[in-house]
Amino acid sequence: MKYDIVTILGPTATGKTSLAVQLAHRLNGEIISADSRQVYRGMDIGTGKDLDEYEIDGEVIPFHLIDIADAGTRYNLFEYQKDFTAALADIRSRGKLPVMCGGSGLYIEAILNRYKMVEVPVNNALRKRLENKDIRQLEKILRSYEGHHMHNKTDLDTPQRAIRAIEIADYYAKHPERDSSVPPLNPVILGIALDRDTRRSRITERLHSRLDEGMVDEVRSLLDSGIKPEDLIYYGLEYRFVTLYLTGEMGYDEMVSSLETAIHQFAKRQMTWFRGMERRGFHIHWINGDRRLSDRVEEALSIING
Repeated sequence: MKYDIVTILGPTATGKTSLAVQLAHRLNGEIISADSRQVYRGMDIGTGKDLDEYEIDGEVIPFHLIDIADAGTRYNLFEYQKDFTAALADIRSRGKLPVMCGGSGLYIEAILNRYKMVEVPVNNALRKRLENKDIRQLEKILRSYEGHHMHNKTDLDTPQRAIRAIEIADYYAKHPERDSSVPPLNPVILGIALDRDTRRSRITERLHSRLDEGMVDEVRSLLDSGIKPEDLIYYGLEYRFVTLYLTGEMGYDEMVSSLETAIHQFAKRQMTWFRGMERRGFHIHWINGDRRLSDRVEEALSIING
């Protein structure tokens, strides 16, 4: 095989995990998650870990970088690169093939492009200047930085996250190094695409099934365990809206419809990111996510072995 890592990306609700598991099974591989929220323990339903999907015919496909941080903490890209590099070395030491799978375009690109990440310190003077600006003003400032594509658009979920993103962009504008401890990789990148209407109906269907599975109770138990509401809101999407509902700031129906809209917007931003990666030189082989899983697996294998 001419590639040393298989990467599977795509927007939310496109079936990335099931394809990744099948490929890892067929190629003697192990999965490295590229999802910025599945790293947190206890945040299972809202992040769609679907851990039962990692089993095929009684064999559990090993996975990495899921459940490695406490909910309520703020795991970051610097830590992800460090943890990814360790997982990669571990997988290779056992002669297995790494299969990176996820929808966090920033995390994937930082690995494949070997961006030099450091722990960006807090800049209190900058925070003070930004504290009274609204989300639109903050977004405009973030976009003014060269290379702002380095920041996930979920950074614009809350003013707090946008300010942190600007702080990071500001730091990297002054420290533009571009090498890293991540080893050079020769990836094959498979993207899962769905037409807009199918994607939308899958998102809606999945949201309702997660609510039926107990997503509200999951968030309630995180709050009961002592995690502050603002720390859960920081994670955006499901955790943001369900927390607003549980703290009485939003009715149930409003929570569901607002969350559904937010997930649709998020999926659109993910696709924008992946299209941007193509413009920045990454070749993505797109696979139709509407085909049967067995057909998608065969198509992916023919691309990988081609």
